[in-house]
This record gives sequence, C-alpha cells and structure tokens, in this order.
Amino acid sequence: MFDNKTILITGGTGSFGKKYVSTILARYKPKKVIVFSRDELKQYEMAQDFNAPCMRYFIGDVRDKERMHQAMRGVDYVIHAAALKQVPAAEYNPMECIKTNVHGAENVISAALANDVEKVIALSTDKAANPINLYGATKLASDKLFVAANNMAGGHPCRFAVVRYGNVVGSRGSVVPFFRKLIAENADHLPITDERMTRFWITLQEGVDFVLKNFERMYGGEIFVPKLPSVRVVDLARAMAPDLPHKIIGIRPGEKLHEVMCPADDSHLTLEYDDHFVIRPTITFASRTNNFTPNALGESGTPVQQGFEYNSGTNEQFLNIEEIVEFNRIAGVE
Repeated sequence: MFDNKTILITGGTGSFGKKYVSTILARYKPKKVIVFSRDELKQYEMAQDFNAPCMRYFIGDVRDKERMHQAMRGVDYVIHAAALKQVPAAEYNPMECIKTNVHGAENVISAALANDVEKVIALSTDKAANPINLYGATKLASDKLFVAANNMAGGHPCRFAVVRYGNVVGSRGSVVPFFRKLIAENADHLPITDERMTRFWITLQEGVDFVLKNFERMYGGEIFVPKLPSVRVVDLARAMAPDLPHKIIGIRPGEKLHEVMCPADDSHLTLEYDDHFVIRPTITFASRTNNFTPNALGESGTPVQQGFEYNSGTNEQFLNIEEIVEFNRIAGVE
C-alpha cells in the first residue's frame, strides 16, 4: 500500500515518528517520506539514523498554514502526530496548546484538501475521551475536526480518520522513563499517585502497526481504538524496582484514576471487532456510505451493548508483574 507513495508525518522527530519511519523503510519502498517538525537539531540527529534517499526533512510548524500547504504538495498519505501533550504545560500555556492542537489540526485538514491527499490519520489519546484537562479537551476538538473533515471534503476523494490509544511504553515524558531515571539515580522510593490508578498499555511498535493497518481499514470518519491490556501503576513500579518502597503523593491536577477510550455516551456508535473498536461519526456523510461494517478490509464488527465503556479500570485484561517485565523487555524499556 505504501510502495511508491509519498508519506508525510507531522511531529516526525518524536517517539512515534521515529518508529513509524523505521517501520516504513523496513517494510515498504516509499517514493518519499517527509518528516515535518519544528526542531532543526532533532531533525539533524534523526537524519544521521534515517538517511535513505527517499527521506526528506522539512522544518515547519503545524500552526503555519502556508508552510503546511507547501509541505503537502504531492503527498499521498499523512500521519498527524504533532501535538503539545504535557498536561501541566497545557494548563500553564493554554493558548499555545490550542494553537498547536486545534488550529494545527485545522491547518493539516486544509492543506490535505488543497493538495489532493488520499488519506489522513490523526493520532489521538485516551485523554480525549471524557476530558478533564485542557490537553484532552484540545485533542477531543481535534478528533471532531478530523471526523467532520470528511463532510468538508464533499466530493473530494481525501479521507480522514483518527487513531486513539493509551500510554505508549517508554515514550518521552511518560512514567517508564521517569521511573528509570529515579532508579538510575538510586532514589530511596518511587512516587505513586494512587495505588488504584490504572492505564492502558501499548508499545510503540504496536501503535505504529495499528496505524498502518487502519490506513487499509478506513473509509473515513472512524475513530479506531485498539484492544489493549491494562496496567496498575503500582504493579509497574514493582516490576521495575521490586525492592524500592513507594510513596503515595496523590493524583495530580488534570489526572484521572482510570482512563477511558470508548465513552459510555458513544456506546450507540461503537462497533467491536476482533482486536479493536470503531467509534462511528455522530454526523451523516452526504457523499458516501455511512455503513462502517464490514470495513474496507472486509472485517465485520458488531454493535456493543448500550452503556458499554472501554475503561482501563474495568478492562478484561490486566498484566501481572511478570507480564509487565516481559512487556517492557519487548518494548526495549527494561
């Protein structure tokens, strides 16, 4: 599907972008892979590792509509991974968060439509479901924009979808590197916000593979949610440092005890497949079918029960300490 295609990834120097690029180069023969991001140093460093003839590095900001339009010329597929994602930083810099996460999404959509892009997938987060912080609220707004963009397209062939998943093991700014740093510094304890806290757990490679598969599955308008195991944060701490005591510090502002990826209020729109869920749009698309099962790969989904909620605290699958150790080993973050 990606052979001889031009692919652009916004925020391409981040954890996801690097893994996505390495996977694309290993499995396919793309015409061009464009890494679009703001930081020239990160691009320079990434170019040392990914210097194939098809690689391109564009300096730019998703807030810059004109630059976004320039960057998407001749592009077939777009992955929108650029975002301001640190919850406290978003609360302290709300206007900046909105400029990147909401206005940036608008610019990506506008540029994709203007340049005849075939398909766009935007990365979302579990924090966009029933959001209680500004970061989650901006990502919910972004999700809504990308879903609605399929109506904005009218008869245009460009299609937009969203991928929403949970905590990526070992990604920058997440709990695993935080714990690793404390362990390396010989800390006398690990801080735990709440012993009941749970999170969905996914490796970077699983996230990349899920995005790639959904380029094949999508009609446009879907929010794709993978079925993931849950982890108790206290078990993660025990898996990483069995001998270190824990100190309960309380839930931080804007933080949830458990995360949700499919809200109960969306249960009437949610379809369950073998390894994922799809949240269908609340709006009707005038220019094409609104039936999302079977999907474009022929996979059939079934409606979930009314009131169903996909919640990390009530998930059917939890990793135990031994499984967390193995999961982290596979993810390369022991």
